[in-house]
Amino acid sequence: MTEPEQIANRPRLRVNQRVRSRTGALLSAVVCASSLAAQDWPQFRGPNASGLGEGSPPTTWNVETGENVRWKTDIAGLAHSSPIVWGERVFVATAVADSDSAPELGTGWMGGTGRAAKEESKWSWTFQVLCLDKKTGRVLWKRDAYRGVPKIKRHPKATHANCTPAIDGEHVVAFFGSEGLYCYDPDGKLLWKKDLGVLDAGPYNAPSLQWSFASSPIIHDGRVIVQCDANNTNFWAAFDVDSGKELRRVKRDEVSTWSTPTIFKTQDRTLVVLNGYKQMAGYDLFSGEQVCISAAGVMCRCPRRLSRRVSFF
Repeated sequence: MTEPEQIANRPRLRVNQRVRSRTGALLSAVVCASSLAAQDWPQFRGPNASGLGEGSPPTTWNVETGENVRWKTDIAGLAHSSPIVWGERVFVATAVADSDSAPELGTGWMGGTGRAAKEESKWSWTFQVLCLDKKTGRVLWKRDAYRGVPKIKRHPKATHANCTPAIDGEHVVAFFGSEGLYCYDPDGKLLWKKDLGVLDAGPYNAPSLQWSFASSPIIHDGRVIVQCDANNTNFWAAFDVDSGKELRRVKRDEVSTWSTPTIFKTQDRTLVVLNGYKQMAGYDLFSGEQVCISAAGVMCRCPRRLSRRVSFF
């Protein structure tokens, strides 16, 4: 067993994942009864990537009995992305297999396998963005961003919708890796889309394995920022959030990682901080210049860096 296979298959705590492709058995939007606070949750890990929210939500709930659950809505497909919230709306991303059979989704220890999910070379998938009413769970709109056989395969424990969307109040950005970057307005109108090419995400020392892309986009100061560390290409890029115009693309010396960018502000700079296997680096948001760098990271780097704990010298 290779080291990336061992890391990818360590036992971990997971929610109930009884899923079907067409029947919508994936529960991805459950709102606790006392947690309908006004605070927005605009991106992966929430405001400023802090992972911290306001209010006093219940510490126990039961989906089957309805205890401390305001509503639940079935979302078709497979997704490891997180919901985002803006005002009275919740936005989610998913990928739905065009098959009557249930796609493979593994949990727990799978014997150290690093293989792809069994159906990957056969099925077409529809990559979707949905908007729900925060108070009722009613689906307000659903958009098909892309449909086709995925350009890279996924690990049995992964999905084709791993990236959490981002929102700034006027733009909803969803990233599906090799299947593209999409920007909608809050009412579901497609504003622009970008094809960033094939992003071959998998362990760097086992190039025959593909595990699916997972870095989430962020929005800052009118820019959509993405981190694309893959085995076949490595870069970060910034796009104008209104037009989709590519403002900057900066090459990186990296391998596949699954990290999400973080913004860190100093007295005179705004930095894009990217966590990687070879290094953690900070880049000037406006010039693209790499201005700081740390020591090498670890294999299969996934977390995003919390800016409040980062020091640059």
